[in-house]
Amino acid sequence: MQEKLCSPDEAAALIGDGVTVACGGFVGAGHPESLTAAIERRFLADENPRGLTLVYAAGQGDGQHRGLNHLAHPGLLRRVIGGHWGLCPRLGQMAMAGQIEAYNFPQGVICQLYRDIAGGRPGCITHVGLGTFIDPEHDGGRLNAQTTEPLVERVTLRGKVWLLYHAFPIDVGLIRATSADPLGNLLMDEEAVIGDVLPIAQAAHHGGGIVIAQVKRLTDRLAPPQQVRVPGRLITHIVVADQDDHWQTFAEPFNATFCAAGEVPTAVDETAAWPVDPPEAESIAVGARQVIAMRACDELPRGAIANLGIGLPEGIAEVAARRRLLSSVTLTVESGPIGGAPAGGLSFGASRFPEAIVDQPAQFDFYDGGGLDFAALGAAQVDAHGNVNVSRFGARFAGVGGFVNISQNARRLVFCGTLTTDGLEVEYRDGRLRIVREGRVAKFVPDVDQVSFSGPLARAAARDVLIVTERAVFRLQSAGVELIEVAAGIDIQTQVVDVMRFVPIIRDVGVMPIRLDRSR
Repeated sequence: MQEKLCSPDEAAALIGDGVTVACGGFVGAGHPESLTAAIERRFLADENPRGLTLVYAAGQGDGQHRGLNHLAHPGLLRRVIGGHWGLCPRLGQMAMAGQIEAYNFPQGVICQLYRDIAGGRPGCITHVGLGTFIDPEHDGGRLNAQTTEPLVERVTLRGKVWLLYHAFPIDVGLIRATSADPLGNLLMDEEAVIGDVLPIAQAAHHGGGIVIAQVKRLTDRLAPPQQVRVPGRLITHIVVADQDDHWQTFAEPFNATFCAAGEVPTAVDETAAWPVDPPEAESIAVGARQVIAMRACDELPRGAIANLGIGLPEGIAEVAARRRLLSSVTLTVESGPIGGAPAGGLSFGASRFPEAIVDQPAQFDFYDGGGLDFAALGAAQVDAHGNVNVSRFGARFAGVGGFVNISQNARRLVFCGTLTTDGLEVEYRDGRLRIVREGRVAKFVPDVDQVSFSGPLARAAARDVLIVTERAVFRLQSAGVELIEVAAGIDIQTQVVDVMRFVPIIRDVGVMPIRLDRSR
């Protein structure tokens, strides 16, 4: 153990120019903040290391300076292969400006690819990404003209088309755990997620690289072998981080409910901003976010295993709590928690009182195999073909994260988003919806800026896909996007069709139910 211990700055000095670095974490959970901050300090002091290739599966950052934002410096990075970019805006700006080579691959694919690299396989073979901008028939996941090397290809196996994401050597693995025992074995009993720590360590070890682990503390007793998440034999260096660099998430230093068993509370204080019991609820005005969440929650079946995306879909969990549904559904997060109540904001990725926490690649195995009965995801753009864009908007790039894995494989899929944006204000009161101010930007367009979800593939497979907005509901049909519901108080022509940039299929349009009650 003593031979492995080093300071954060000593660890950063071990990283040479031009190497490939894989970094673990999910938003702030499991991210080795002490290590990435030390790499930044070294680069700002003497402009080393240079020309790194950064690989990461889940987005890691706070949208400002923490997480992978530490590494967003020209010269420090040569290439980035990432899952979600939105929490590291400077990385996205560098990609859009052509300052780095940049790839966006699905989060689940990248964390599974670590296992394939560790196992000496040629890459990750999967159906995830077909028909999207990641498909080599489109952009191959490449984000700018400087990015030329193809890292994903189409292959045919047993008469079926697949995507092969290429394996490559990992020279440095940066991971995090709660503690290390005298053999350097890593335990994660106070972490909100397990993430991809083991496959990163194994992948680096396979290529003869180094594995640097950030921990909160050292223990003087050997850990029970069943509790070891990464064997000490795989760890080359250990850094004991300062408390400020080892928050459980980027929102909270420590929350015991993220790593404890217990009954999920349905207390009203978690959703105090939401309507209360009828009939009082009927006189309370609510906005677009609440209306969308209430209508989308109607699609959540009892007994379902579900995933709720970040942003607007997070509100569905709040509605489910109001309706006393949390005990009859199993909410999961792509980072690994199963059951419990998913957290939001900069604690997204954690769950309160989860039933279990599995590693991230295993969670995506379950998702990719059709294990989700229900998923609700955001939608930034929808087009006439049923394609959805969540990744790129003009010069701004957010990336897909786990969106492609989830949207491509859930049995029932609900996209949540407003019909327009940029200034939209609505009010639902006394059973009617009123557009207080229309948004200046249309979100339903003839063709999306980037295909994150393939409408044609979903239509060909006759998948069950709804698009829920604050004033209307659409269903993906074989012939296109059909308007099936409109909220009371809304005029179909002037307040739906006229603010879309394509005309949906219109046949029998029903009244959009918006239920403010707490029970079914």
